[in-house]
Amino acid sequence: MSRPTVSVYNHTNPTEVVASVALPAVFTAPIRNDIVHFVHSNIAKNRRQAQGVKTGNGEAGHQTAATSWGTGRAVSRIPRVGGSGTHRSGQAAFGNMCRGGHMYSPLKIWRRWNRKVNQNQKRHATAAAVAATAVGPLVTARGHRVEQVNEVPFVVDTFSSSKTSSFIKALVAFGLGDELNRVNNSKKIRTGAGKQRNRRYVMRKGPLVVYNDTESDKNVVQAARNVPGVDVANVHRLNLLKLAPGGHLGRFIIWTRSAFEALNDVFGTYKRTAAEKNGYTLNRSILTTADISRLINSDAVQSKVRAPKTAGNTHARKINALSNKGVMTRLNPFSAKKAELEKKTQAANAAKRAERVKAKRTSKDGKARRTTSLATYQKFADTQVETQNAATKKWYDDIAAQQL
Repeated sequence: MSRPTVSVYNHTNPTEVVASVALPAVFTAPIRNDIVHFVHSNIAKNRRQAQGVKTGNGEAGHQTAATSWGTGRAVSRIPRVGGSGTHRSGQAAFGNMCRGGHMYSPLKIWRRWNRKVNQNQKRHATAAAVAATAVGPLVTARGHRVEQVNEVPFVVDTFSSSKTSSFIKALVAFGLGDELNRVNNSKKIRTGAGKQRNRRYVMRKGPLVVYNDTESDKNVVQAARNVPGVDVANVHRLNLLKLAPGGHLGRFIIWTRSAFEALNDVFGTYKRTAAEKNGYTLNRSILTTADISRLINSDAVQSKVRAPKTAGNTHARKINALSNKGVMTRLNPFSAKKAELEKKTQAANAAKRAERVKAKRTSKDGKARRTTSLATYQKFADTQVETQNAATKKWYDDIAAQQL
């Protein structure tokens, strides 16, 4: 829901409310960010100038005499610069991968630089941008410092003076001092090569002043033209590039009273078409109530909604019974008793084997066998030593006999 009326403030006395005007129907139009972004990105391309690489005689990347060496030299067949005595001779030329060569798919001036946008789409985008300026959170989210402003949308009676000093004093009195400081402090040198092309500085956008064709409103054009970040626009020629710079909704707008009252003639209402836009009707909202949570929780909807399921269909994960004792016990209750019996049997067998081994080691026959085994091993070792000594002696004797 929107407010039915908006207060009009005196430009000489900011605390004085001189009148109240009805809110134009355009402020109740749906805020379609998708349409605004699409239209803005297309009409912003219409300011571009055609550019391209050098063509004709001595085109870019071909300003050298180069021919291919052909095959047989174990090098690629790319054209190479002739001559000798310099680093340049023998270097590859012309190719897009070569130093000094042409670019791949070079820019042409006959590229489709401009875009045509549907007129009705442009009108819907402009109406959505105007409607977004009346939403305080969108204005604040865009970065504007409007905490001290009395209300949004902000309407003043007029600007009678064409002096810039008077205009700035009025803005500060309206609570826009922080907004002007934000714009002034944001001025910085542009990053990139653009600072070499007559656009050295960048600055944030400040408030937009919308005026009408009346004599009293025209003074604001001269008064605001030299204030950093402040733009002016005629209500009959609203521009989406100014209403939503960068395609972002929610620019803070200062309306003059005559311009604010003229919006119904510019955009029309839901009961009549626009007087200045032939056959145009404001876009309608898809939903009459945007509070989805209230709709869902209403009695009319909840009475038809199925009750929530407390437990869904769960599928137990299959567990290997051979590696999980709990699952094996559920499948075979005797498995635990069986395992216990096997453990006792293994312990008994181990004890019996230990007794047998101990008995063998402590018996007389066991000691005799060990003595015999040691004697046999010692005899075998002595035999091996004697055989080795005999072979060594024979080898030395053979060598001595050969020397004699």
